[in-house]
Amino acid sequence: MDELKIRRVVTGHDANGKAVVLFDEIGAEVAVTRPGATSLVAWSTEGFPVNNDGSADEAKRKVGTYHDNGTVFRIVRFNPGVSPRNHRTDSIDYAVVMSGEIDMEMDDTVVHLKAGDVLIQRGTVHNWFNRGTVPCLIAFSLISAKPVMIDGKALKAHG
Repeated sequence: MDELKIRRVVTGHDANGKAVVLFDEIGAEVAVTRPGATSLVAWSTEGFPVNNDGSADEAKRKVGTYHDNGTVFRIVRFNPGVSPRNHRTDSIDYAVVMSGEIDMEMDDTVVHLKAGDVLIQRGTVHNWFNRGTVPCLIAFSLISAKPVMIDGKALKAHG
């Protein structure tokens, strides 16, 4: 498998309420999601407001691209030539390009992003293309949202 090594530090509390580190490790929840794209779910939550109690490893929760009525914090590496995957999610996505460059293609628009750029994806259909020569690493916080409504009709999530 195409390795993605991200150190993940997760804090919590001991039985006395003292702040402690629960996990300090190289994230293990790595998946090849399509040819040329490798991702790591660093954490996920369910419900709002989020519950910070307990010490379970919420990176192990099975989630899709996003998590209905929850959040997903995922890091994705898009290799040059990554296979296309046109998709829309019922989420608001906060993305930070950590390294490399990538093109985000929407219906009639292509936006070029580079390290340090921030993207707020609001339920739009999109695709990622790495036309460069080095991998692009992006951190995504995906937060469940209502479907986008246009003229009283929902734009359905897909892909």
